[in-house]
Amino acid sequence: MSADVENTLCNLLRTEEFSLQVDKSTLPHNEALLLGYVRFIKEGKLVQEFLFGREMLTDKKEIPLTNVVAVATDGAPSMLGRHREFLSYLKERVPDLLAVHCFLKTEDTELRDNLEKSRADIAYMSDLYLKFNEMNLQLQGDQLNLIKTKTVVKAFIDKLAIFGQNLGRGEYGQFSNLNDFKKNGGLPDDVTRSFCDHLSMLHEDMCERYRDILSMTIPDWVLDPFTCLAEVEVAYQEELIEMQANEELKPKMKGGYTSFWLQQEIRQLYPRLWNVAKKFLIPFPSSYLVERGFSAVTDLLGKKETAYR
Repeated sequence: MSADVENTLCNLLRTEEFSLQVDKSTLPHNEALLLGYVRFIKEGKLVQEFLFGREMLTDKKEIPLTNVVAVATDGAPSMLGRHREFLSYLKERVPDLLAVHCFLKTEDTELRDNLEKSRADIAYMSDLYLKFNEMNLQLQGDQLNLIKTKTVVKAFIDKLAIFGQNLGRGEYGQFSNLNDFKKNGGLPDDVTRSFCDHLSMLHEDMCERYRDILSMTIPDWVLDPFTCLAEVEVAYQEELIEMQANEELKPKMKGGYTSFWLQQEIRQLYPRLWNVAKKFLIPFPSSYLVERGFSAVTDLLGKKETAYR
């Protein structure tokens, strides 16, 4: 990052709240690389920027850690360890920090656990991989937020329960490869039960892994501030009434709740409401940016080695 670009970004982060996305990876020649990205509001839009590609302490740039509202990491011990590790350190400095675990890297291992690689296993796993990939595709993109993430993850977890129930009843329609295998050669009951047990294990694991997302309570007024008032907490009632009476704001909801809440006017006039809404909009829902960054670095190193040969 050039000095001018870095200084401009750091100046913004000194005054704006932002979410942080970090991840550590090992490159082909065992070099350790730490990448960091930030997400913040600029001119009424969510902006995502590369922050660093090395170890960099925020206090060297006078960026207050209290401006960090959320952090997205993977489950590596160095990132999530309990004692003097990254997330623990951040939570000591920012007690209200929201931690979001990566959604894109950990499922493959869970799919492989406790399954032998018979032909039936391969048919089952290929179907399940397709379903996980469909979910992962929905969890990528610059416009993703925690509200959309909860919708996708909860729907998939509920589907896992249904998949297991249907397989237990001999309904294979949701697993096309497994269904073809059964039609061609039959499928023993004990094998089907092992798949049901595996789906149950995945369901429990995902409920535990993503409980921070699943336990989020999203106020109705965040999604639709102009029609909701019932059961609103007392602390937010006055500002919400004032907002609903603001006729100039109503047409701006046509662009969706995200662009509506990102308006500078909202942040200034309704700070209490904004303090709630921002927790669902600013955080990174996953670590897809650092994953993409690592892929780019690996590709560049590969091309460089090829050029030297």
